[in-house]
Amino acid sequence: MSAGVLLCAALLAMGPPAAVPARAVPPGSAAHHDAEGEAAPDAAEARSLGAGHAREHALQRRAVAEADEYPQSRRTAGLASLAASQREANAGLAAAAYGRFTDYFPAPDFGVHVAQLPTGKVLLFSFERVETNPFKETGPTDIVGRTNAGRAFLWDPARGTGPDSFTNVAPPRIVIPDGTGIPRPAPFFCSGHAYLPNGILAVFGGNRGGKGGSGAKLSFVFDPWTETWYQNRDMSVGRWYPSVVTGADGRQLIMSGQSELGTGTPTPVVERFPALVHPVPRGKDDIPRNLGTDRFWSSAPFRNDYPHLFSLRDGKIYGLGRDADQQWVFSPFTELRSTLPRRPGDYRNYGSAVPLPAGLRGPDSVLVLGGDPRDPNTYRLSGRRWTTEQPRAFGRTQDNTLLLPDATLLTVNGALDTRDYGSGPFNPAADLKYRRTEARDARGCWRLGPAQRLPRGYHSNALVLPDGRVMITGDELQQIANDPDITDDMDGSIEIYEPPYLHQGPRPVLDTVPGTALGHGARFTVTTSTPGAVRRAVLLAPTTVTHSVNTSQRHLDLRIARRTGEALEVITPASAADAPPGYYMLFLLDAKGVPSTAKWVKLGRP
Repeated sequence: MSAGVLLCAALLAMGPPAAVPARAVPPGSAAHHDAEGEAAPDAAEARSLGAGHAREHALQRRAVAEADEYPQSRRTAGLASLAASQREANAGLAAAAYGRFTDYFPAPDFGVHVAQLPTGKVLLFSFERVETNPFKETGPTDIVGRTNAGRAFLWDPARGTGPDSFTNVAPPRIVIPDGTGIPRPAPFFCSGHAYLPNGILAVFGGNRGGKGGSGAKLSFVFDPWTETWYQNRDMSVGRWYPSVVTGADGRQLIMSGQSELGTGTPTPVVERFPALVHPVPRGKDDIPRNLGTDRFWSSAPFRNDYPHLFSLRDGKIYGLGRDADQQWVFSPFTELRSTLPRRPGDYRNYGSAVPLPAGLRGPDSVLVLGGDPRDPNTYRLSGRRWTTEQPRAFGRTQDNTLLLPDATLLTVNGALDTRDYGSGPFNPAADLKYRRTEARDARGCWRLGPAQRLPRGYHSNALVLPDGRVMITGDELQQIANDPDITDDMDGSIEIYEPPYLHQGPRPVLDTVPGTALGHGARFTVTTSTPGAVRRAVLLAPTTVTHSVNTSQRHLDLRIARRTGEALEVITPASAADAPPGYYMLFLLDAKGVPSTAKWVKLGRP
């Protein structure tokens, strides 16, 4: 047994902070009911008020009826119980050692998909709510028609946490080829997404409707600079639950996803965006509009959707499937696929995977964790070889693991299984342990931390904000089960976690960074009013995540070449394989790992 394993075992033997029993949300039927489609408008109302207004009245009547099934008093009591058990569980945990949870506030979206934008704002998008009873399917997965629709919002942390901090950025209205001919906001939920080099978010796929969920050929981009959606040409195949990754050349590979034929028909076709006949968008004004994809030569026959995709230091794309025997490498240069050894462990449901920091170079290994409630182990792929690494305290699925500015890892969210938090599926009662955060230090040792407010499993998400805090959201079942006002337009919720480094003394200050694009292997100057405190300069790629799949994460240390007063001369990563072109958060850290508030820098050809 290695010294590292012995060290972690000794720390684990000391035991985590004592947990208190969960105060269960009042129990109820755990039966699984599909959403029943659209509310039928009254014919007389439609004649006098118009179809749209009549439909709104019908939806209001339906909401009142559903409120009787799961009354507001139950939601209010559930949220109060969770707040009380959180306070009790976290009492006595010093913020400097464990961090702390601070804000908890309503949001207008479920947050099935989130993206940290280079403007500092956060994009959240998902689907229109079709149920308010958490014992039923909340989203329009199997619906054909008007209510199979998407929605999107921006949260601006600079404007606080109130309703005015959110802006509606609805997706374009389109007609889905479902036979109804009804325009609606594009149902792009359960899609895949990644950043282009100019900071624009590209989104592929969505729900065509019916057949247990079927793939749409949708292709959109969201321009963070003008806060506008643009539609591109359809993909060659429909995709529901695909994955997307940006490679060293700035182009994106799109893999997997259920086809137009419905659940159980994942497509093996790999597509590339933009197609090779189009240039890679690099400037803010290079907005992809009406562009198409082309086919990558090799296929990706994943049996299950949402594989983890990573562009590593060698410039190749690593596709790590949920099935242990489906681990592959794709070469963007030759367009060939090669097979990796079988991953340890069994089949994984949705769980995390993180490219591990490697100092000044890009990542050359990936840590795979979660996805199996029976297996607390973590598995590392390095040099085409798998090793079993330090376990977490327990197995969990639907978790989100983030790279923090100090190169530690943080796990939030989790469940026993899809929509099962330990008390049966479609039941908001939850085991407290799945609300516990867990952190991995520089030695690879894990330690349980404080509990978050809500249990968040399926469709939960998290990301690192430029100020170093962590935003946590997602899981529509838990959000509607604990909604403080189910009649308003705030369906979701966000909670904020402050890692320990925000409670260990004053922060270094990053004052200025270059406003132009930086080449790879280039020297550039930043200024700081706390030069004596700065020990490290770090790049952290922004997160865009859904279903525990986060292909954009990356952490790199930067060499500080020279110090002159308040000026630091810093060197960018050597190549695009180390750090693909795009926007990064630049942090300055002190000797204890306390980070500054980040500023955005852009890597790639000026």
